[in-house]
Amino acid sequence: MNRLLLTTLLAAGLAAGAAQAQTINQRRANQQKRIAEGARSGELTNKEIARLEAEEARLKRQLQEDRKDGRGLSPKERAKTQKQLDKISRDITKQKNDLQKRPK
Repeated sequence: MNRLLLTTLLAAGLAAGAAQAQTINQRRANQQKRIAEGARSGELTNKEIARLEAEEARLKRQLQEDRKDGRGLSPKERAKTQKQLDKISRDITKQKNDLQKRPK
């Protein structure tokens, strides 16, 4: 019984860790998909779409600049990027759920 419980808890912990281990590129792709879905469903107005796309473009430029040296991202740059991705994710959620609809 204890072994089964331990195995179940371990599996749940690994699944949660895998979800957190998304790469920066996977997160960006997921956020682009969420913006596209919001645009398609009408949950995002044209102005909201433009603002979110501008945030994504700023992040992309920053990543290109940070990766320019060919060594990838430093831990500090990675942490900063993750914070920016978190903010964009919150912005997408907020804009999709603010009850503003794009005119048809």
